[in-house]
Amino acid sequence: MIKKLRISVFAGIMILLGLISVAALGGELTGDEIMQRVDENQFISSGRMEAEMIIIDRGRENVKEMEMFVESDGEVTNGLVEFTNPRDRGTKYLLLDDELWMYFPEAEDLVRISGHMLREGMMGSDFSYQDALESEQLTDLYQFTLEGQEEINGRPVYVIKATAREDREPAYHSRRFWVDQERFVILKEEMYARDGRLLKEMVAEKVEEVEEGRWMPTEMVMEDKLREGSQTIYRIKEIDLDYEIPEGKISLDTLQ
Repeated sequence: MIKKLRISVFAGIMILLGLISVAALGGELTGDEIMQRVDENQFISSGRMEAEMIIIDRGRENVKEMEMFVESDGEVTNGLVEFTNPRDRGTKYLLLDDELWMYFPEAEDLVRISGHMLREGMMGSDFSYQDALESEQLTDLYQFTLEGQEEINGRPVYVIKATAREDREPAYHSRRFWVDQERFVILKEEMYARDGRLLKEMVAEKVEEVEEGRWMPTEMVMEDKLREGSQTIYRIKEIDLDYEIPEGKISLDTLQ
């Protein structure tokens, strides 16, 4: 069971909540309305999280542990990731004003990550830097179509097709979401290239209620379909959903 701290108003990092009655196809909710509810639940005001990534590559496992801090004013989202496992201790990532920075403690080197580097695996995982630090709302990036209804592990889900807006260039040209009809948790996601190739798949393996009526996936598996024998398990170990981030914590000064 995930450790609960002072959980109250955190609407971020995959927290997807809300209760609605399931409508028949073509009924009450459109694809845009469903994903608007998802976006509302993903909004990050302020929070702290401890998590781990288990990177599996051709049978070999590599565990990365981290502490994260996130804050948003509704338009700009900033975040800091500090790795705490012995091998990577002191390595930090900073998302600040839509720019991504990385600090390597051994080399005492500060690097700005941009361009094609954003598509590379974060710390060798199946999550790219864009996956891990995506801050824009999905409704700002995509247009949505409700394709149907299915079941995943006995739970009714909406199947939503997302296509990039003409004036936007998100990490993936199109995506498909399987959204829990009761809790508005994304239980499965597929990411596609412009030519229709399936690039990645994410599945929520564990979903927990972190406070009354508020749910989140606490364990997810990401697979890069272009990397044979590779997958990454992302597991949330501890969260504080009403964390007051110290002034100056999310800044370039913190990296060095």
